[in-house]
Amino acid sequence: MEPDLFTAAAEERQEREPGGSPLAVRMRPRTLDDVVGQGHLLGPGSPLRRLVGEGAGGPAGPASVILWGPPGTGKTTLAYVVSHATKRRFVELSAITAGVKEVRAVIESARRESGAYGRETLLFLDEIHRFSKAQQDSLLPAVENRWVTLIAATTENPYFSIISPLLSRSLLLTLEALTEDDIRGLLHRALADPRGLDGAVELADDAEAHLLRIAGGDARRALTALEAGAGSALAQGEERLTLAALEAAVDRAAVRYDKDGDQHYDVASALIKSIRGSDVDAALHYLARMVEAGEDPRFIARRLMISASEDIGMADPQALPLAVAAAQAVAMIGFPEAAITLSHAVIALALAPKSNAAVTAITEATADVRKGLAGPVPPHLRDAHYQGAGKLGHGSGYQYPHDLPGAIAAQQYAPDAVHGKRYYHPTRYGAEARYADVVERVRERLAGE
Repeated sequence: MEPDLFTAAAEERQEREPGGSPLAVRMRPRTLDDVVGQGHLLGPGSPLRRLVGEGAGGPAGPASVILWGPPGTGKTTLAYVVSHATKRRFVELSAITAGVKEVRAVIESARRESGAYGRETLLFLDEIHRFSKAQQDSLLPAVENRWVTLIAATTENPYFSIISPLLSRSLLLTLEALTEDDIRGLLHRALADPRGLDGAVELADDAEAHLLRIAGGDARRALTALEAGAGSALAQGEERLTLAALEAAVDRAAVRYDKDGDQHYDVASALIKSIRGSDVDAALHYLARMVEAGEDPRFIARRLMISASEDIGMADPQALPLAVAAAQAVAMIGFPEAAITLSHAVIALALAPKSNAAVTAITEATADVRKGLAGPVPPHLRDAHYQGAGKLGHGSGYQYPHDLPGAIAAQQYAPDAVHGKRYYHPTRYGAEARYADVVERVRERLAGE
C-alpha cells in the first residue's frame, strides 16, 4: 500500500500519541543512527548508508537489496528508515497477500512517476520467499532498469528461496539476531522515550530478565510483551511492572534458566541423558525448557547430532542423517518453526534403539595409539603410485578385494602392534544385531578361516 499525505500525517500523529499505535511501531527508528544492532551493516560507506545518501545527492546505492534475518531484527524498520531519509515514494507489498498483478501495477506506476515527475520509487517487499518463481520473475525488469529500488525481506535462506537471476542482481545483507544488550537498550529507550511509555512505569529487574528471555533476539516481541505488561500494571494503578504482573499479562511463565550459568549445562545434560534413557516425555520437557528460555536452536541441534552417534550409532544408522537434516532445517528456518523440527528429532532419537559401540570403539583404538601401539603400515598396503615405490616393495603382494569372492581378501591390514585387536563390539539392539553377524563373518574371512 502506498501512503499519501493523509496517511503520513496519521502515522506521525500516532507516533506522538502513546495510545495511537503499538509500542513497537511508535519506537520505530527514524534514522539509521537510531537502529539497534546490525552494526556490521551500518558503518560509513555501507550500502544502506549509500541508499540514504542517494536522496541527498550522495553516491548511488544498489538497485536491489535483500535483507535476510530472523524475525524482529529490523528488516521492515530499515526499509522505512531508508524511505523516509531519501524522500522516495514508498510502496509496501507483502508476498502473503500480493501477486503478480499487484507487482506489475506498482512497477507501471513507478515508471509513470519517474517519467512525469522524476520521482523515484522504493518498493519494500516483505516475505519475498513466499513468492513463486513466476512472481519473482516479474520483478526482474524493474530491478534491471532501475524503475524501482527494491528492498526485499526474508526470514528464509535466500539461496534456497529466491531465484538466481534476482539474487545475482541484488545485494544480500544478512541481519543478525539482536543481543540481550541490544534488547535491553531498546526496552530502556521505550520506557523513557515520550513516543514510548514516557516514564509512566518502572521495570523490575526480574521482569526485565524475563523480557530478555522471551524476546529471543526479537525486538518486536520484546516491545509487545513490555506494552502488555505495562498496560496491565497501569490499569491496576501500579507504576512498577513486576515479574508476576508481566507473567500474567503475557501468559507465559518465567523459565528458571540461565543460558550462561550452570542451568544451561544442567538442562542440556538432562535432555541428552533423557534421550539416552529412551524417556521421550522427559526429553521433550527439557527441550521445551531450552526453547522457552531462548536457547540458540543451533546449539540444541548440535547436541542432538552428537547424541545420534554417541548413544544410538549403528543400532539405527539413520539417526545421524536425521539429526543432521534437523540441524540444517533449523539453520534455514529459525524459531518459532524450528521448535517443531527439534521436537521431531528428539522424539526419533529418544525412541531409537541404543548403542554406544561407536564410542567404545574409537575410545579403545585411541587408547592403544596413545600407548604407542602403532607401528609401520604393512608393505603391501603402502602407496605404490609414485615412481620407485616398487623397488621399495610397496604394494607388493596386495590382493584387490573386488577380484575375490565376497570382495574380502584374507590379508593383514592392521600394523603388527595391533594385529588381531578387536575395537568394535556391536550390540544386539536394533539394526546393529545384523551388523554384529556381519562383522563376525568378515573377521573369520579376514583370518582365512
